[in-house]
Amino acid sequence: MNVYEAINKRRSVRAYKNKPIPEDILNKILEAARLAPTAKNRQQFKLIVVTNPETIKKLVEVANNQQFVGEASAVIAAVGLTPNDKMRCGIPTDPIDVAIAIDHITLAAVEEGLGTCWIGSFFQDKACQLLGIPSSYKVVELLTLGYPADSPRPKTRKSLNEIICYEKFC
Repeated sequence: MNVYEAINKRRSVRAYKNKPIPEDILNKILEAARLAPTAKNRQQFKLIVVTNPETIKKLVEVANNQQFVGEASAVIAAVGLTPNDKMRCGIPTDPIDVAIAIDHITLAAVEEGLGTCWIGSFFQDKACQLLGIPSSYKVVELLTLGYPADSPRPKTRKSLNEIICYEKFC
């Protein structure tokens, strides 16, 4: 599969098979995140990979009671370590660095026959408490990971001319 096929095939998966992810495949996917570019190449994030079924069940409540979270073989909590750092343009580094790493994971997962779903609806305080994250850090995103139990519907996207401008804002 090439990168364009992976991009086209990636979907938000909300139903998973009860099937563990082999360690070698999980490590390949996590390696994709490690190779992601970050601000000043500092890699100021941690990925907490949760595979314990008991902890995953507790993450359902953390994730605003989204039941499919409990079906995933793994849930990754992406933690930014520099919540006050900003790029020269004024944009915080943590959400961007984490988003790039997570996107690398989502595409590597497709290559390995796995599905993912970005989770932004979660309780920060509960996530930090459950996962032992110091209060000085923030969970930027949760990501479910596992073997899809169904075929999510095709993506609908705007046309290029609705989102692309050349030379100036249109």
